[in-house]
Amino acid sequence: MNSSPGGLDRRRFLRGSAVAALAIVGGSALAACTSAVNQQKGGGDNAEPVRGGTLKYGVALDLVPANFLTNTGTTPYVVGLVFETLVRYPHDKLEPQPSLAKKWTLAPDGKSLSLDLRDDVKFHSGRAFTSKDVEFSLRTYADPKWSAQLKSTAAAITAFDTSDPHKIGLTFASPLSNIFDLLDTAPILDSESIDQLYTGEKIVGTGPFTFVSRIPNSQLVFEKNPAYWVPERPYLDRVEFTVISDNNAQLNALKSGQIHLADGVTYRDNENLAKSDSYKVISYEGAELQLYVGANVQDPALADVRVRQAIAYALDRDRIMTEVFRGAGYALNLPWPKSSPAYDASRNSRYTRDVNKAKQILSTLPKPPKLPLTYSTSFATFEATAQIVQANLAEIGIEVELDPVENANFVKQLIGAQFRGLWITDHSWAQFVPSTLTVSAYPFNARKNASHYDSPDYVAAADAAWKLPQSTGPDAVRAYQALSDQLLDGLFLIEIGVRFAQAASSSKLHGFNWTKRRETVFTDAFLA
Repeated sequence: MNSSPGGLDRRRFLRGSAVAALAIVGGSALAACTSAVNQQKGGGDNAEPVRGGTLKYGVALDLVPANFLTNTGTTPYVVGLVFETLVRYPHDKLEPQPSLAKKWTLAPDGKSLSLDLRDDVKFHSGRAFTSKDVEFSLRTYADPKWSAQLKSTAAAITAFDTSDPHKIGLTFASPLSNIFDLLDTAPILDSESIDQLYTGEKIVGTGPFTFVSRIPNSQLVFEKNPAYWVPERPYLDRVEFTVISDNNAQLNALKSGQIHLADGVTYRDNENLAKSDSYKVISYEGAELQLYVGANVQDPALADVRVRQAIAYALDRDRIMTEVFRGAGYALNLPWPKSSPAYDASRNSRYTRDVNKAKQILSTLPKPPKLPLTYSTSFATFEATAQIVQANLAEIGIEVELDPVENANFVKQLIGAQFRGLWITDHSWAQFVPSTLTVSAYPFNARKNASHYDSPDYVAAADAAWKLPQSTGPDAVRAYQALSDQLLDGLFLIEIGVRFAQAASSSKLHGFNWTKRRETVFTDAFLA
């Protein structure tokens, strides 16, 4: 892949002078921040594969088994090791590629899909994979018990034809523009161990690694699947996750050789690591995250959209992207990255920083009381962002109290819509078909979201984009424009910008890959 999903030539993105020329955000300051970052794709070299060895991975968060289908915390790492999906998107486009499904045919009206399945795949228990496992997995994914973010799309499948063990037919209640998002996301689950999956006692899939053991808040261990359907893969014998919640402790563990890969090293430290030939900084291209300020619109102070508009004008997005994320991203008013068919440069300029305009809006309103600003303590970037937002809002006369919470509690508040006022985090899913975000993601779901935002017009726009037979073309673009206008008008979520998530690794690691959900893929990884 020669370009990032943001439309930036990758080699130019890595050079500070060219970043300045591109003028994404922050001008020369951004160029200075980015110039040292020698980002890698995890592979991309000519190292000869080596078999065997144990990869040691430092992660900031522990696994929460009940969250397996939520794409939060450490679950993407585990899902990528143990489970597989029917199709897989490449990093740079929304064109599904074969995985457990070999080929497929979508009906012209978009209301049904037939898929041919691989006949040489087995679960880790030795049981053969069949069409009934696809039906079970998609029905389980739709079960509210699991709080899966694409459950509404899974629930729109009205019939399953499993008469052939190696083929499946799906019938939909209406056309689903994001059906392949679901098939790229929903892991194929083992019906015989599903209860133990929920508790973390057993994790059984069809993927390249098998689950061995778990020590809560400490360690997860996986071993090579000797019966994996991809010939002579994986190369590694074993993968060990160690929970290291402190950013500096992760950095020290990487430098001392205790771990080969770290997910919690700060952007600033990654800049320094990239100056050494002993390390790589991996940018998760195609799996962008979007940073935002959320607002509980049931709070009397935030119920008036004019207050939310003032907040949107006050935010110094360029400073946040430059200082906190060291230029590894760009400012936005809307969630869509530059690779998205919904991206619209003109709509992204509505809320540029304008302190005077923000003050003018607030001058006509009662002074808001002090508001809580909640953020997860899992990564230092959230605290740093919260401090800048706090200062920005103080400039316009809105006082906020920082409210740091442990990550598991933060996720609970997000899924349960329990935030008291404002919050800061990032979301995913905007790198997929745009309708997925607004009918699926916890912050954006038009019918039930973390902000308690309720708008018939927003629901109508979300449904119109969702129930298209195609996710591209003139009709889709018009639907996405209407959806964007609803987000800008409602402003229950105030976007800050796109950021490229990063990991730091020893230069000994090669062949590391990921999905569009940042699920780590070690099928071709090796240590040399």
